[in-house]
Amino acid sequence: MADRAYLATRKGLFELAPRNGVWQLEGHHFLGEPVSQVLADERDGTLYAALNLGHFGTKLHRRDAGSDGWTEVGVPVYPPKPEGSDDTVDWTLRQIWCLEAGGKDEPGVLWAGTLPGGLFKSSDRGDSWQLVESLWNLPERRQWMGGGYDVAGIHSICVDPRDSRSILVGVSVGGVWLTTDGGASWRLRASGMVAGYMPPELAEDGVAQDPHRIVRCEGEPDKLWCQHHSGIWRSVDNGARWTEVKDVQPSSFGFAVAVHPRDGDTAWFAPGVADQQRIPVDAAMATTRSTDGGASFTAQRNGLPQEHCYDLVYRHGLAVAEDGKTLLMGSTTGGVWLSANGGDYWQTISSNMPPVYAVRFG
Repeated sequence: MADRAYLATRKGLFELAPRNGVWQLEGHHFLGEPVSQVLADERDGTLYAALNLGHFGTKLHRRDAGSDGWTEVGVPVYPPKPEGSDDTVDWTLRQIWCLEAGGKDEPGVLWAGTLPGGLFKSSDRGDSWQLVESLWNLPERRQWMGGGYDVAGIHSICVDPRDSRSILVGVSVGGVWLTTDGGASWRLRASGMVAGYMPPELAEDGVAQDPHRIVRCEGEPDKLWCQHHSGIWRSVDNGARWTEVKDVQPSSFGFAVAVHPRDGDTAWFAPGVADQQRIPVDAAMATTRSTDGGASFTAQRNGLPQEHCYDLVYRHGLAVAEDGKTLLMGSTTGGVWLSANGGDYWQTISSNMPPVYAVRFG
């Protein structure tokens, strides 16, 4: 069972812990400040928090295992845009949108996905960062465009536990990209995805795909799940081919997905009505779970509000712990719920937290 969890919110980073079998809020950090992402690095117990301070810029803080204090470390920095470049994107860091640990054989290695669409690597626990120029300089990157933001962004970084040099990233809007040589080269891995928002002749263009979130099963690494803008897709061959999962009730629209750490056929989603109406179907909160690779789904509502509920779950607002049954979910309306039995019953942690950007187990 997980013994710690974290909520990155618009007004601080909050900690949760179980006490006598009941999860409770236990503490907070950076109170009042927007925390865009949190990472609990299981390799050495370090905790990282990314802050988006607007006029004061993006900050990254690190707390070492056993310490009560935080140390401000480096942040990704884009190089100067070449003089005379016709690139319309501002090469300036707006936000750390995704933060992931490298492989277990790479102590100190971190990966960051940012707005506006840069992938950065740190080899020294965040003290310094390097732009992965091979991805940034791809000709196709000029076709990336904003989805939820007005610029493209990298929100999903899936390191292969079998090979730390194999990394799959999701770009909104820019498709799915895979490197097998540590970032030296990249290839598009969006075959099978269909963008319903594009003209028919461009709907299957890999660069036009808007994956909202991609997760990899740690125990079955070839199995990936994607909550896409136009539905749910699944791959069983490390993204070489994606298959749409259909007939999902109450909806296949959403932003978040979590996959069981050892069973790649089991995944959870937090559905909404549609892009144009970002609320739960019938204003009744639910998660959906498949245990058979998407052949069927169960709507899970027990313990969740079923009337006048308008919560949306962001991309990183749903997580499953290493035990495969403890789930944590936080919403844009400040609702926070935890399930100890795979979503069959949800305990309300709070109904009035700040908007939740990301949740993590420690």
